[in-house]
Amino acid sequence: MQAVLRVLLKRLGTSVIVLIGVSMLIFAIARVIPGDPARIALGPNATAEQVEQLRTALHLDQPIAVQYLEFLRDLGQGDLGMSLYTNRPVAQDIAQFLPATLELIFVAGALMILIGLPLGMIAARYRGRWPDDLVRVIAMLGVSAPSFVWAVVLMLVFAFFLPIFPVAGRLAEGFDVPTVTGFLTVDSLLAGDPAAFVSTLHHIALPAFALALSGIGQAARLTRANMVETYDRPYVEMARSYGWPEHRIATRYAFKPSLIPSLTIIGLDFAAMLGNAFLVEAVFAWPGLSRYGVEVILRKDLNAIVGTVLVISAAFLIVNIIVDLLTAVINPRIRYSERAK
Repeated sequence: MQAVLRVLLKRLGTSVIVLIGVSMLIFAIARVIPGDPARIALGPNATAEQVEQLRTALHLDQPIAVQYLEFLRDLGQGDLGMSLYTNRPVAQDIAQFLPATLELIFVAGALMILIGLPLGMIAARYRGRWPDDLVRVIAMLGVSAPSFVWAVVLMLVFAFFLPIFPVAGRLAEGFDVPTVTGFLTVDSLLAGDPAAFVSTLHHIALPAFALALSGIGQAARLTRANMVETYDRPYVEMARSYGWPEHRIATRYAFKPSLIPSLTIIGLDFAAMLGNAFLVEAVFAWPGLSRYGVEVILRKDLNAIVGTVLVISAAFLIVNIIVDLLTAVINPRIRYSERAK
């Protein structure tokens, strides 16, 4: 337990340093992008005096070092500033749009694990036979195209040619689900409305699957490769010599040791979904933080850009910390190595 706690504290310290670096980098990049944020926000009909007043309010008339210090002071008070796009506090916008993105990513991550890992197990167990070839083709197709391409393909096939799934949104019209967590799948269950729950699953299916396809391919390929290597270990041959059934050998002796490297890649793919969700949300008109991020970037909304990138970076780091902790729990060698330090 102490070794796991040591891993946690070390990762938290590193994450704080990374977040500070990310904040400095995105703060500088957002201010060198061509265009005057004050002029873009007020429009072409605003007077020069109005533009200058807004520039002063945003501290844009001060050196960039002073602007960053002002940002850090406000951030320490939980204030990310006002959004020029929505005219609301950025923290309020993030609180509104983040749950939709997290819900999409959690469902996509569940699909990646529930589909990718079993496919890798099947391919390893039947290596060199037609199930192995089929899984490898599926995995190659998944990783051969980015998520937004699959989003367009799935929309064309299952929303237009075969109108099975809806094109956009999170919930069909006519449902009124009280907001508790921001996750409509959870809120519909809390409200005791099974029809609304089915509608939320109906709406999230295509974007989640499009977002998960690349991760499914990665998980299947890596799990297969690791399990094939594990199958050649002496203790697996000994289990076979004792007459243990193949399914028990696969799940108990081959899969668990292969899970450790697969878990690392799955964690990275899960975190990468935060970035891939930008275009997927745009394709399906999903009202999430990633879509909001695209809008504020196009309008050079400085406070919203920095706030969105910081939240996504923090989520990425949190996922990596969780993966490190799970790996330390699963793999005793990591615990012992940390204990020896």
